[in-house]
Amino acid sequence: MAGGHAQGFVIPCHFRDTMALQPVPLTTLDQASLKPEDTAIFLDFDGTLADFAEHPDAVSVPLPTREALARLERSTGGALAIVTGRPIADIDRFLAPLNLPVAGVHGLERRGAGGRRVSTAVDEAAFDALEKELRRFADAHPGTVIETKPGSLALHYRQRPELAEACAAAVRAATEGIEGLHILRGKMVIEIKGGKATKADAVAAFMDEPPFCGRMPLFAGDDVTDEDAFREVARAHGITIKIGEGATDAAFRIEGTDAFRNWLNDLADSFDSHQLTT
Repeated sequence: MAGGHAQGFVIPCHFRDTMALQPVPLTTLDQASLKPEDTAIFLDFDGTLADFAEHPDAVSVPLPTREALARLERSTGGALAIVTGRPIADIDRFLAPLNLPVAGVHGLERRGAGGRRVSTAVDEAAFDALEKELRRFADAHPGTVIETKPGSLALHYRQRPELAEACAAAVRAATEGIEGLHILRGKMVIEIKGGKATKADAVAAFMDEPPFCGRMPLFAGDDVTDEDAFREVARAHGITIKIGEGATDAAFRIEGTDAFRNWLNDLADSFDSHQLTT
């Protein structure tokens, strides 16, 4: 990751020691040691800011959390970004009126702090054929849901967890012989994405741009698709937070979405207090 942490900024010893014993409870991290002018915040969306729902469109972010995000954006000078499997348009809708920097579809599309958007071109004809094939599977298996995104398709089976292997087999059959695809398995979802961009690539790209460059990155996420970003942030001596259970390369863990949202609100309080005293 280019840019790294701030010029002359030294990661406190207790961060390094904690990362060597990962993961440990997030409550052991002293929020007062984090400074808004030195921190770049990257957050996953589903399972991190929003609770999961049976249908992707049924999620929501509580008002206090949206208010905390707005406060963090102000206190960090805009160094707050959402890094998600969702399209950018979804994040804008769920977080309105906030308009944050976003990396969508696992890095396939990205909007920087200045509003500039970049995206990876994909083979639309191939995705049309994939969608038809997977919709036949979904029609034959009620409770599964096909979600279409720019350059990506997701097969959700949250309502039918017993179909996990059948869904995986359907995806393998539909994608056989098609090059240039990236298949991601998440929580009750399998996603087929064009290109090879990941959340790690998205974080690295943000860290090359103002206002993120020169700061210490902090990344929080809940799913296996966040693990490459955890490793990227760890290489930059940043802070990595896993929400919920499961094996992880993150340094810190917190038990669930509600607890993390409360922690995020406390961080916004800490950053606001820091600015009042400096």
